[in-house]
Amino acid sequence: MLEVLGLRSAEEAVYSALLARPTASAQELARQTGLDQAESTRVLLDLAARGLVALATEAECGAPDAPGGEAGRGPDRYRLTPPSVALAPLLVEQRNALHRAEAAYSILTEQYRSTAAHAAGSVVEVVVGVEQVAHRFHQLQRGAQQELLVFLKGVPTAVPREDADLSESSALDRGVDFRVVAAKDYLDDLDVAGDLRSAISAGLQLRVVDSLPLKMVVSDRDRAMVPLDVSDSDGEPSAIVVHRSGLLTALVHLFEREWAHARPLYATAKGVRVDADADPRPTEGELEVLSLLLAGISDRRAASQLGLSIRTVERRTRRLMDLAGADSRLQLGWHAARAGWL
Repeated sequence: MLEVLGLRSAEEAVYSALLARPTASAQELARQTGLDQAESTRVLLDLAARGLVALATEAECGAPDAPGGEAGRGPDRYRLTPPSVALAPLLVEQRNALHRAEAAYSILTEQYRSTAAHAAGSVVEVVVGVEQVAHRFHQLQRGAQQELLVFLKGVPTAVPREDADLSESSALDRGVDFRVVAAKDYLDDLDVAGDLRSAISAGLQLRVVDSLPLKMVVSDRDRAMVPLDVSDSDGEPSAIVVHRSGLLTALVHLFEREWAHARPLYATAKGVRVDADADPRPTEGELEVLSLLLAGISDRRAASQLGLSIRTVERRTRRLMDLAGADSRLQLGWHAARAGWL
C-alpha cells in the first residue's frame, strides 16, 4: 500500500508493524516481520532519517520488556511519527511528480503532432501480425480518456473476445463514454448475450444494424483502427491506424450516421433485446436537460444543477439530437417546440 509513496516492501513491513504498538525495538520488529535483526535495524535507521519514525523517549518506553540492554537500559525503541505529518510531504511529492508527468505528456504529444511525423505520408500506419494488431487495439482502448466508438461485426480474429472485454471493462471503469454499433451477425453467437448484458449494465451504449461495412475502433476522435483483408498480408491479420486527419473525420462521421439509424439494445434478465419500436419521445431525464439547454444554460451548469456528470448531460443531449434528426442545438430547439416536447 505504501509502495506508491516510495517505501520498499521491508520498510512498509516495519512501518505497518509499528502501527499496532506504541513503541518497539529492532529485535521485536524483526520477530514480527520475519526480517533479521540487522535488516530491521537498518530499515529503522532509514525510516528515522526520512522522518517517518523517531527514537522513543524514556517516558514513552516505560519499563523495557526486552533484556540485554547495557547498564540496565533496554535496546533503543522507536515510535511512529504521526502519519498526517510524516506521509503528507511524500503524498505531495508524488502528486507533483504526476502533474509534471502529465505536463510532459501533453508537451510531447503536441510536439509529435506538429512534426513531420504527421505529414500526409504518416496519416495512416500499417500494422501486421496478431501480436502487433492486438497490441495497438489495446493501446487505443486503454488510452481513451473521453470516448470510444466501435463497430463490431463477424468473428474476432486478432483480438479474442475475452481480451477485448477486459479492455472494455477498464474503459467503462474510467468513465469513458463507450458507444458500440454491432452488426446482427456479431450477435449470432449465444455466448455474446451474457457479456453484452453485463457491459450494458456497466454503462456501455449498444445499438444494432443489419450490416456494417467494416470493423472499427475510434479513440477520443484522435486515432482509429480498421482491420485489413487478411488476403493482403499472406493470411496474417493486419490493420491500419488512422491518425487525426480528414480520413479520421470521415470515419467518425460514418459511425455517427450508423449510430443514428441503429436500433438500441437493452439488457434483460436473460440477455439483451432489440427495441424495434423505440419510443421517439425523450425520457423525463432528457427533458430536464433539454429545458435547461433551451434556457441558455451551459452543459457544465446543467450537470451541476441536475446532479449529473457532464458526460451524462452530453449523452442525453446527443440522444435528443438523434431523436430530432438535428445537426445543431438550434435545430433541436426548433424541433422540440414543433413536436411539443416541452
